[in-house]
Amino acid sequence: MKEYDQDLRRITYRDPKTRKLYKFITNDFDQEAQVIADLYKARWDIESFFRWIKQNLKIKSFLGTTKNAVLSQIWVALIYLLLVYYIKHQTSTKLTLLELFRTIKTSLLMPFTLIDLLQLHPENIGLVLTRASPKEQLTLC
Repeated sequence: MKEYDQDLRRITYRDPKTRKLYKFITNDFDQEAQVIADLYKARWDIESFFRWIKQNLKIKSFLGTTKNAVLSQIWVALIYLLLVYYIKHQTSTKLTLLELFRTIKTSLLMPFTLIDLLQLHPENIGLVLTRASPKEQLTLC
């Protein structure tokens, strides 16, 4: 392993809210310790945000690789997530978000409105969805 040939600086920072102690290593000797700690915190917030996106938005793969394509897909996924949160809040359903996602996915082509489904007891939703007649089809006008 090759050694780093420049001088390094260690910064210690205690978060005033959590009282947790953080230690950072940097080669920036011009900035104040607080500025460097804030930069690391901002970077960690960005990392956490993308980890949250990966865990919650379930974007398996991007359909395009341009910046605009990726941003569009992230926006669509965020809007979907916000709509599901809103539906959960407005209907006061006891379903978890995962159960609500599955219910929406399963009921997309069923002859029910989502609101009708969510007014059922959670244990009855699966039963109603499985009893839905496959003969009834979505009519497109």
